[in-house]
Amino acid sequence: MSKRIVVDPVTRIEGHLRIEARMEGNTIAQAWSSGTMVRGIELILRGRDPRDAWAFTQRICGVCTLVHAIASVRAVEDALQYPIPPNAQLIRNLMIAAQYVHDHVMHFYHLHALDWVDVVSALKADSAQTSALAQSVGSHPLSSPAYFADVAKRLKTFVEGGQWGIFANGYWGHPQYRLPPEANLMAVAHYLEALKWQREVVELHTILGGKNPHPNFLVGGVPCAISVDPGQQSGTALDMVGLGRIQSIIDTMAAFVDQAYLPDTLAIAGFYKDWFKQGEGVGNFLSYGDFPGADPAKLDAYLFPRGVILNRDLTTLHPVDLNDPEQIQEFISRSWYDYAKGKEAGLHPYDGETNLHYTGPQPPYDQLDVEASYSWLKSPRWRGKPMEVGPLARVLMLYAKGHPLTNGLVDSTLRRLDLPVQALFSTLGRTAARTLETKVVLDAMMGWYRQLLENIRAGDLRTFNETLWDPTTWPREARGAGFTEAPRGGLAHWVVIRNGLIHNYQAVVPTTWNAGPQDAQGQIGPYEAALAGHVLEDPDRPLEILRTIHSFDPCIACAVHVLDPDGKERVRVRIL
Repeated sequence: MSKRIVVDPVTRIEGHLRIEARMEGNTIAQAWSSGTMVRGIELILRGRDPRDAWAFTQRICGVCTLVHAIASVRAVEDALQYPIPPNAQLIRNLMIAAQYVHDHVMHFYHLHALDWVDVVSALKADSAQTSALAQSVGSHPLSSPAYFADVAKRLKTFVEGGQWGIFANGYWGHPQYRLPPEANLMAVAHYLEALKWQREVVELHTILGGKNPHPNFLVGGVPCAISVDPGQQSGTALDMVGLGRIQSIIDTMAAFVDQAYLPDTLAIAGFYKDWFKQGEGVGNFLSYGDFPGADPAKLDAYLFPRGVILNRDLTTLHPVDLNDPEQIQEFISRSWYDYAKGKEAGLHPYDGETNLHYTGPQPPYDQLDVEASYSWLKSPRWRGKPMEVGPLARVLMLYAKGHPLTNGLVDSTLRRLDLPVQALFSTLGRTAARTLETKVVLDAMMGWYRQLLENIRAGDLRTFNETLWDPTTWPREARGAGFTEAPRGGLAHWVVIRNGLIHNYQAVVPTTWNAGPQDAQGQIGPYEAALAGHVLEDPDRPLEILRTIHSFDPCIACAVHVLDPDGKERVRVRIL
């Protein structure tokens, strides 16, 4: 008998996401993904100075912090053909890379690990056996029996006191949890350590961008000057003290990744190998590419390649052109928007429209009308095809291009788990790809850091290009596409500038690619495709749904409208 189950809201993500699934017995026959919050940044930006856009778009999300700012400044620089100094490129790369490492570790421990780790089971662990396990899988310095005994004591205090805090509302005791108590205790310990670790690693953003979250950026470069004169040390300039601190932060990042994150991923994966056989999305993957070299126009020099993989075929990378109106389009046939050309039209972002039109049921409601519009997310397509973006897409691009470090990491991981390459196209394939990508990024960070030091020693202190800062020198109309590979996937902003002001602005975010609803052709997106076929052992506690959805690391963009039940504006916030 067919029935509908609803998970709303999906927790341990940024924003509001609703998943509905039609069940045939205990198997998901069809799933629907609904973004239940609206983003209106595009509307706010109209008529503003394009050099200010990054400060607004960066507030789309408080988790990724800097990625929208990067996409925005690159969009304006692309429109104005505005080159930036090599030092600015290196500093941006370091800041983006730090975001990757921070975000991936936080996702694994604080957003996703509890889908695999039973916190209550950890109370049954033997501390000595946990110590032995930790030392067998990694080299973490905190791995003594006394250390794990102390963690168990703290956890017991939480449970017995009834104040679960961060561990509240889990499906503890679910039959699909398989880790032994000792592995659960080890993971909980590292969960708590990661909370402290992140406070230190975000300091890199404060050194180079002034603060975190939402560090500062600048069209034409970066806002941090470089100072090498000991007599002119300043808290606002990047000096030798700051450079030394960056080195220390990178070392701290690498130590935790090597000693905890990587071993924990492999240890957990070994108990859930069947999850390397389920959760595949649409089989198509997209990457815009990122981490440019000295010349951003040379895409072949990027660390992350640009391209599209179709139907799992790793032998061919199809080229991507963000300016081609036939390649990237957004559709709204199942979204709460209208286009002037009608609901069936697809628009390239340069011509994109943000016309809100909510036609869904008034809350509270039991089910969405999935035959009509059912999401605030649009449906992006590349040449009419749905695409998955994110760490798995990037690792597949690197693997297809024969990147030595990536291929070594992927192959050794698959051998250790006795899995074929096809295992990557899965729920745990995404999770493993995120971990391996972190290693690749950390390796590159040291190279960028050394290059920055070499430039400074050679006397190159430039971090900003002033040549186009005067709007009177700009063309009457210009358009540009700025892109980055955010931790969650390909992110791009498109801007149209007329008479020195923003005429149109559109952002297509990673979760729009992954979580968007069906299109006019009935094609479903990666979330909906990945859930089909899942067997739920306990439909009242749909842990399996959370595992696959969290493997994408959802980030539903922040809402900016406050409406009453009749759709009327209740609050208007003026940003000065």
